[in-house]
Amino acid sequence: MPLFSRPDGTLVPGLSPVRYIMPYLMKGRNESVVLHEARFDLSRTHDWLARYNETHERKGTLFHLLLFAVARTLHERPGLNRFISGGRIYQRNGVQLAFAAKAAFNDDAPIVTIKLEFPKEMTFDAVVERVGGSVKGARGPQTKVSTVDKELALAMKLPGFLLSALMSFLRWLDRVNLMPGGMIAGDPMYASAFLANLGSLGIDDTFHHLFEYGTVSLFGAVGRAEKVVVVGEDGKPAVRDGLKLCWTFDERINDGFYCASSLKGVQAVVEDPARFIT
Repeated sequence: MPLFSRPDGTLVPGLSPVRYIMPYLMKGRNESVVLHEARFDLSRTHDWLARYNETHERKGTLFHLLLFAVARTLHERPGLNRFISGGRIYQRNGVQLAFAAKAAFNDDAPIVTIKLEFPKEMTFDAVVERVGGSVKGARGPQTKVSTVDKELALAMKLPGFLLSALMSFLRWLDRVNLMPGGMIAGDPMYASAFLANLGSLGIDDTFHHLFEYGTVSLFGAVGRAEKVVVVGEDGKPAVRDGLKLCWTFDERINDGFYCASSLKGVQAVVEDPARFIT
């Protein structure tokens, strides 16, 4: 048992001996990584979004729908909302999603990383409103400098050897559960999942690594929504709207079957939002 509790998670009880030993057999996230490719059929999705946007002032996008679907899945399948720290498996308190957005619509603009809490009762309307407001704030002329940005700016003033020592110290604090809750709360590397909308940058067919720093156990690289050739119901080739999402997850949090089957919940919501959003 750890000497101290964590502000962002609780120990998972009653696991099998095999699951308990996993973090000691595979010590790093990228040593424990599983790559899982999902292909979405957007035949009904685009029509649903078009109808939604006809009746709502703030427009919903495919990325909003993905965020909603991931948050819903993590609430319904909590075994996916876990992380490893100090060789122990924790259940995360709440669902927090991190994603990146351009601070402005030009090549030289920096990428701003946003982390948001997604309560279980959060509706799709609320997701569109909150995410849209956060991205707009990041792109505004008076963009507020986040606490994490301030901390990074201060750290980067240190010489290399002191910065390396500081990062080692922070990793140690995390392992022994002494990382300050205020630092964890604002850090996007301490989130349930991180979604990278690579399709908006024209990038496809890419799996993203997991970060050894922080506790993110699930990373989704979203590709381009485009026309794809599939086998139709009559067995003949058909052209449909499709999307590829490349998942990367830490298998130590749960077995691969549980994780992969849980991610099908994301696909179900995105492919047929009318069933899940009223």
